[in-house]
Amino acid sequence: MDSLGYIKTHFENSVATKKAILEDLDLQNRIVAAAEICIAALKNGNKILFAGNGGSAADSQHLAAELVSRFNFDRPGLPSIALTTDTSMLTAIGNDYGFLQLFARQVQANGREGDVFIGISTSGNSANILEAVKVAKEMKIVTIALCGNAGKLPEVCDVILNVPSKSTPFIQESHISIGHVLCGLIEEAMFGHLK
Repeated sequence: MDSLGYIKTHFENSVATKKAILEDLDLQNRIVAAAEICIAALKNGNKILFAGNGGSAADSQHLAAELVSRFNFDRPGLPSIALTTDTSMLTAIGNDYGFLQLFARQVQANGREGDVFIGISTSGNSANILEAVKVAKEMKIVTIALCGNAGKLPEVCDVILNVPSKSTPFIQESHISIGHVLCGLIEEAMFGHLK
């Protein structure tokens, strides 16, 4: 396949994944439910915690930044933390407790009952995300999964936002779109009156 053919095929497949989301009313309702959970938590003075590995770590940072800074319009910041950013903390936990505890330890230390934990895993099998979910549930922190159509994460989280695809790139592209929708819904509910 030549370069232009590759580009065309990639975007066709990416669009097809998003069209599948548009046709999945159940998934759309779960996105609304996830947004409502986040809104309720924020209104109660709680925060949103994000975690993921690799590209999903970058997505965690991206979405936390949209909430703390701004998304569509200027407004006060919203409490949100990406558990992927502090290299000293990550290396200390990794060295002392192992990679498996990377996020669980941070949830235990920084999470509070009523917070929301959003675990991002394209495979749905990221062991350190699964461990963080376990700790979050023990602490009465609501858990939301951003994943694909496979893995163990959908079996253990409170709300499942599973992209209808098995392709890592298209799952990731849809994760950020779903994340943007969540940020937009949250921002509008919290501060729409400021526009």
